[in-house]
Amino acid sequence: MSKCAFIGLGVMGFPMAGHLAKAGLSVTVFNRNGAKANSWCQTYDGQKAATPRVAAQDADFVFTCVGNDDDLRAVVLGEDGVLAGMKAGAILIDHTTTSAEVARELAAACEAQNVAMLDAPVSGGEAGAVNAALTIMVGGEPEVYAQAEPILAHFARASKLLGPAGAGQLTKMVNQICIGGLVQGLAEGLNFAEKAGLDGRAVIDTISKGAAQSWQMENRFETMIDGAFDFGFAVDWMVKDLGICLEEAARNGAPLPVTELVKGYYEEVQTMGGGRWDTSSLLKRLQSL
Repeated sequence: MSKCAFIGLGVMGFPMAGHLAKAGLSVTVFNRNGAKANSWCQTYDGQKAATPRVAAQDADFVFTCVGNDDDLRAVVLGEDGVLAGMKAGAILIDHTTTSAEVARELAAACEAQNVAMLDAPVSGGEAGAVNAALTIMVGGEPEVYAQAEPILAHFARASKLLGPAGAGQLTKMVNQICIGGLVQGLAEGLNFAEKAGLDGRAVIDTISKGAAQSWQMENRFETMIDGAFDFGFAVDWMVKDLGICLEEAARNGAPLPVTELVKGYYEEVQTMGGGRWDTSSLLKRLQSL
């Protein structure tokens, strides 16, 4: 039976670690907020550790799902980081959405310690994590991915190796670039329908059968029309992610005019007090103009 450590029990990590426990794996968790770790242990069959290093000791697979580049470095490197506790031959799987640069940096640090690493950001939101229906974009070596794929299947609907270290994060950037434009288009369409005196639900029921159909349309139009914006990925995190996309684009020369515009719109939502609203709240911004 594989032993796993899971570092970071936020809205994604909590259920993801839970799926590993429900699959019968031995799971040790760590979270900066100890109350969340206690809650996880009351919900699932597993144990908590005092530090990432202790959690990682003797684990075959160590998962991280934290906030940003600095958070990831903090839980991986240093005296109490997971690398200090990981055994040779173990695999570090990072589900945080970060820069490709930090993914490559930590992959090199792992290699120097005879530990493997996969950068494996996810898409599917909290619902995907709860329902074991995430899509995982992976960067790393094929032989390492082959070992990890059956473990990832416990909470993934699909996973794919996209290339070497950093490729998972670069693919997640493409994902966020595409989502940003789609959500803004959906928000504009719904706002236009309202201004035109149309029944928004009837409109979406019709156009969702044609070329305008998207996951965002199918899963967010009802809550958007209802003015409810607490059903998905938070604006604060999207601003962070689109910032990562723009930084990478500045390095590789890819123009991202729509992404830059939409990031600015999300920053306006933040100033409205909507940092914790979900990303479909772009509609609320339009309605306030």
